[in-house]
Amino acid sequence: MGAPIRPTVYVETYGCQMNASDSEIILGALSARGYDPVNGPEGADVILVNTCAIRDHAEQRVFGRLGELRRHMTRDTILGVTGCMAQRLGPELLARASHVSLVVGPDGYRALPSLIDRARGGARSVATTFDATEHYEDFRPRRLAGVKAWIPVQRGCDYRCTYCIVPTTRGPERSRPLEDVVREVAQAVADGLTEVVLLGQTVNSYDDGHHDFADLVRAVGAVAGIRRLRFTSPHPNDFSDRVLDALATTPAVCEHVHLPMQSGSTRTLRRMLRRYTREEYLACVDRLRLAIPGVALTTDVIVGFPGETDADFAETLSAVESIGFEDAYTFKFSLRAGTPAERFPATDTVADTDMSARLATLIATVRRGARARNFALLGTYHEVLVEKPAKRGEAVQARTRDFKTVLLPPDEAEVGRYYMVRLVGTTGSTFTGTVVTDRDARGTRALPMASIPLAAAG
Repeated sequence: MGAPIRPTVYVETYGCQMNASDSEIILGALSARGYDPVNGPEGADVILVNTCAIRDHAEQRVFGRLGELRRHMTRDTILGVTGCMAQRLGPELLARASHVSLVVGPDGYRALPSLIDRARGGARSVATTFDATEHYEDFRPRRLAGVKAWIPVQRGCDYRCTYCIVPTTRGPERSRPLEDVVREVAQAVADGLTEVVLLGQTVNSYDDGHHDFADLVRAVGAVAGIRRLRFTSPHPNDFSDRVLDALATTPAVCEHVHLPMQSGSTRTLRRMLRRYTREEYLACVDRLRLAIPGVALTTDVIVGFPGETDADFAETLSAVESIGFEDAYTFKFSLRAGTPAERFPATDTVADTDMSARLATLIATVRRGARARNFALLGTYHEVLVEKPAKRGEAVQARTRDFKTVLLPPDEAEVGRYYMVRLVGTTGSTFTGTVVTDRDARGTRALPMASIPLAAAG
């Protein structure tokens, strides 16, 4: 007799790196229970949509996608919704999508195999209870990020910014024990990965009761085989002197920090309950640049927050120009039910036309500054890690330590390897490069590094 046919599972991910990490946890858990991950919904026995709830647009996209997935389902297909949108809507999702059998929040993935089994018998389930002790320590994630490992070190958030749904969808902040994080990092190295990204809603507020984020950075950076260490997303308030010293003295720490600003206006920041002023954010930028020379900064900015005036927006623009962000994730304000921003009076609402105009101006400002700086980098040399084939054209995509995207000819570079490259062209946002095989900028020999095997991907 032949081997039994294993059931298949497809996971489609929306949202942030934490959601991507959760998808790896889900796939790892189901793989251990006999499921084979597949790369598309066609013919999959189980389809899971791992969701984001940070903006209304993200949720509407998911509802549209759930409708589209009907055509890939047979009578026996199990369709589930996981993640933040599942946590926020709970039973409402079952009522709005009759073909969905499972609604599972971020703390409920341990129950997924049994819930799927119940769904095969016709049961529809909701699992959205918070578990302050759940870190999935006994799960082995199925890595999907190719040449890097997402390592969640913290779940939930205690900051409660007035616009943010995360405390509702992911619960209160709690940190993993340092030794468990180090164990997972060591396993990632054993799987052939040399770059790790530490994840948390406010990752630099990490505190397991015995160690802070400075201890964590040093411990992870000391794991043999780790060559690049990144983290996201930090809060400007939590860069203590200890943390800055750890970042400055740990060689694996990359010269890039994603530092959410949200607004450059102190008045707006106070209404957002961000707990820092414009001046304090600018001081944080200065301290980071002193600690990590040459650090590249990226950020998040919201336009059209309730009550934002033209003067407030002008302060945001001036902050963006003075700081010189390499890139920014920019958004129009989206009111989320259950957030404190619901309590602002309707008269504070910024017209959508004004939000759209401000967003276009902000994007143009960010791109103009980044473009000028990127053209000035032409001819310089950088170490890159090749991450994946480029989406367009005959090229592979690589990243510098400071998170710039470089496209290389596929006959010069292989996915999973490090190279020294010279930047020879730019669109203003991404670069083209050529591998240096003779001499680098210091006049020394610069050859491609040893091959690094990829972890298995679903």
